[in-house]
Amino acid sequence: MEPLENLTPKAIVAELDTYIIGQNKAKRAVAIALRNRTRRLRLPEEIRDEIAPKNILMIGPTGVGKTEIARRLAKLCSAPFIKVEATKYTEVGYVGRDVESMIRDLMAVGYSMVKTEMQENLQSEAEKRTEEALLDLLLPGMNKKKPTDQGATGFPFGKSPVSAQNETAKPPAITDGEGKTIEKDTREKFREMLKEGKLEERVIEVTVQKSGMPSFEVFAGSSNMEDLEMSMQNITNMITGGKSKRKQVPVGEARKIIMAEQLDRLVDHDKITEEARHRVEQMGIVFIDEIDKVANRSDRGGGQDVSREGVQRDILPIVEGSTVTTKYGVVDTSHILFIAAGAFNISRPSDLIPELQGRFPLRVELESLNAEDFKRILLEPKNALTRQYIALLSTENVTISFEDDAIQLMSELAAEVNSKMENIGARRLHTIMEMLLEEISFDADEHAGETINITTDYVNERLKDIVRDQDLSRYIL
Repeated sequence: MEPLENLTPKAIVAELDTYIIGQNKAKRAVAIALRNRTRRLRLPEEIRDEIAPKNILMIGPTGVGKTEIARRLAKLCSAPFIKVEATKYTEVGYVGRDVESMIRDLMAVGYSMVKTEMQENLQSEAEKRTEEALLDLLLPGMNKKKPTDQGATGFPFGKSPVSAQNETAKPPAITDGEGKTIEKDTREKFREMLKEGKLEERVIEVTVQKSGMPSFEVFAGSSNMEDLEMSMQNITNMITGGKSKRKQVPVGEARKIIMAEQLDRLVDHDKITEEARHRVEQMGIVFIDEIDKVANRSDRGGGQDVSREGVQRDILPIVEGSTVTTKYGVVDTSHILFIAAGAFNISRPSDLIPELQGRFPLRVELESLNAEDFKRILLEPKNALTRQYIALLSTENVTISFEDDAIQLMSELAAEVNSKMENIGARRLHTIMEMLLEEISFDADEHAGETINITTDYVNERLKDIVRDQDLSRYIL
């Protein structure tokens, strides 16, 4: 992920272009909004606090790239980012998650992000400690320090009168010709074997225990079982301090366990929390999908709409700027960027409550996809569907190639089916590709070493009859 400081609007759009076809207006709006995040942080503090983020509302049919833009943004920027579905939230008092949980989830993402960054800087120190811990487990009894205080043995200086009297009678430590003890020499030999990977399969016993900062968070007003279970687990952890158990594992797996424990001990959890909260408040981005599903249609009243309007009213203060209590502290949402998206094929943006409409001043309409767009989607993106299927079947030693005419025909069929039935955008290509390659995928083991060309004749044979049969295509495509 690139730091946002290095991402200009043109660079953001160029990166999105490698995965998403078209939708230039939406890409530009998102790019400017992201860039404004870094511009605001360069301003003097008195001006910075006055500049509120310009939240964006994306409007467009399903399958045109709204969610894909969100996914690619998450991978592109190093800012805390979370994508949520508006339909999973309900008004407080109804069964479901309360809207404040989106900020708690965002804060958890920010904490995890900062913790990972700090642990990367402590990697070398953790590796040294892990190596010493593994050697202690591989050579039990060696390198044990003698007790040096009264608390360990009950006698001053760690020695009983009898042991002190007989100490001179003990034989001297066995040494080799160079004066090094055999014990130290053995430890160094094991260290070399460990570095060379010769001990990876040896089984040792390690203690696995929950470590890190004890956390406590009660989800007030929530009737969601997931939240209630999490609250009870947090209470249990605070009382018991976490449980530990011993397990026997190979050295390779033990290294991962000990490494994670050492990294957790080395980081400063208070510092992580402080930095994560700062990033979330100043750079956090929340993408709310399916916002149209909680809009009230003007020609429909009562029933479920009560809860839907309640969700909008609960979202409103968070978008406007309020404080949300999380287990990492209180988070101010005033400068978090919110991007909402919805198809609005049944409801309209005007069906949202006026106050919420006002908090999304930027409206971007995404365009429906045509046959030419489908062709580009099949060919141009880095993760193009044709490339995905070529890679999948190559694992079975089957080579497939798509002729240009075949791709053109598939694009036209996708556009035709979308025009006659529900328009599900680019997702129709997934259905067509699966139907087209179903037989090859099923019998791939029998075609190992072969090269299969996907031609127009092959596409017609597999799909043309289905597309023409309206009843059949309704269920298959």
